[in-house]
Amino acid sequence: MDLASNDHLLTTTRSVRKRLDFDRPVERSIIEECIRISLQAPTGSNMQAWRFVVVDDPALKEKVADCYRRGFASYRSGSKPDDPTGRRDQVASSADYLAENMHRAPVLLIPCYQGRVEKEGVLAQASFYGSILPAAWSFMLAARARGLGSAWTTLHLVHEAEAAAALGIPDDWTQTCLLPVAYFQGDDFKPAARLPVEQVTSWNGWTTA
Repeated sequence: MDLASNDHLLTTTRSVRKRLDFDRPVERSIIEECIRISLQAPTGSNMQAWRFVVVDDPALKEKVADCYRRGFASYRSGSKPDDPTGRRDQVASSADYLAENMHRAPVLLIPCYQGRVEKEGVLAQASFYGSILPAAWSFMLAARARGLGSAWTTLHLVHEAEAAAALGIPDDWTQTCLLPVAYFQGDDFKPAARLPVEQVTSWNGWTTA
């Protein structure tokens, strides 16, 4: 493997918001190609009980985006977790922009998995989400390699039932995230500021710095 290329892809796949090109169409064939690649991700017991709902109809995008905007507004007005990188204002500005323009993304993608685990224990939840989220991340990596940007969002799930009704998603299927997808502008993405590996890694048991 070309480690340099792989490492570049893994360390520069960012949540793209302000640099999404909302005016350039995205071909359905490239979305299908990225989904085809994502289907190689691991899934519990090889069940493959996943479905990728792709939305490019303007009226339906507006309905899903409205669910996101309302969920985002509730989150934006609440208390926020600590910010270890000191980039809260920059991220907030970017998130505000995406909330205002979500409906303009050429494609909205909602990875779904069959079943409901809200009332289940940690094992069931870990297995459930571990069977679909790797595929969603693989989609984002495949998209990045083809000049497409995306952003991992979940706040439309505050109004998951409304989004399901708009898109005809059955009650026994769980929406796991919402990915706006568009070609990105520029190509100078860099590794993000992250905590030192020594601070987040423990060997042979839990330790504190």
